[in-house]
Amino acid sequence: MQIESAAISDIRYDEDRAKLFVRFLDGDEYVYVGVPGEVHRSFIDADSKGRFFAYEIRDQYPYNKLQA
Repeated sequence: MQIESAAISDIRYDEDRAKLFVRFLDGDEYVYVGVPGEVHRSFIDADSKGRFFAYEIRDQYPYNKLQA
């Protein structure tokens, strides 16, 4: 899902596997594991996606950088 953000270009969520995919404007994409559905929904609804990501996702869940 493309979003309007100063840092993030796309957010996808795999509900079955609780995986959150975040692509940044520079093209880097990461997958965050074990992210509950309510966190994903709150991320989508957040006024500031970057701020929400920084406080609620980054450094809160295990992640891997995906290869382009």
